[in-house]
Amino acid sequence: MKVLLVGGAGHVGQLITPYLKQRHTLRVLDLSAPADADVEFIAGSVLDPEAIRRALDGVDAFVWLAMRSGQGGMVTDQDVESILNNYELNTKALHLFLFLAQEAGVKRGVYTSSMSVHYRARPSYPGEDEVPLDSPSVYGLTKGLGEEICAYFARWFDMDIIGLRISGPRRRADYLEQRRDPKRAGDGSFVFPLDEEDMANAYLGAIDAPPQAGGRFEAVFIVGDETEREHNLSKAARLIGWRPQAHQLLES
Repeated sequence: MKVLLVGGAGHVGQLITPYLKQRHTLRVLDLSAPADADVEFIAGSVLDPEAIRRALDGVDAFVWLAMRSGQGGMVTDQDVESILNNYELNTKALHLFLFLAQEAGVKRGVYTSSMSVHYRARPSYPGEDEVPLDSPSVYGLTKGLGEEICAYFARWFDMDIIGLRISGPRRRADYLEQRRDPKRAGDGSFVFPLDEEDMANAYLGAIDAPPQAGGRFEAVFIVGDETEREHNLSKAARLIGWRPQAHQLLES
């Protein structure tokens, strides 16, 4: 399958590219070139319709990875720049891209959401459809609005999109270090680190999930909480065949 990574030169894109390229042919649309020089690259903005159309030509599916200023789900800190940037990228650019994607006949994709769509001081997250989208941060708010935009295109344009609510993406070495010496952040919160390969396997599972006729949008928790101490991961297991596995490296 030929897969377009929108914003694929960023942090998450760089982490998952080595794993995705083993099973799919990749193309990246971004302002900056991807770290992997062997991956096809189209330079352009996600706000440029012509760049988007060029990037969509001949692809079978997309992965939306574009983001600017991530924030946790416990802060209200914001300014004019962060408000404009987050709405521009997480809502306007996403809407434009999905419209052009379905127009080009590319109706299958993965949306990179975030656990920051939720208020993150909860003791547990019993299910994706039970926990409200109630983030205090402008980043989490607009990522949640992005999920609503995906659902809109699934409902009215028959698109098939799976949203991954990821949390704490880490390179392998950083994942192992943090798991061996877990620490809470200054605000008292704890982020379960998510290993790069576990994260990539979630994207692969979402890309390869059997399509559903008539369109769908489903969001799933993708968190490195293998014992499900706080996060119910049963929907991810059922929908895309995913559970975290990297914790087994700590035993070797």
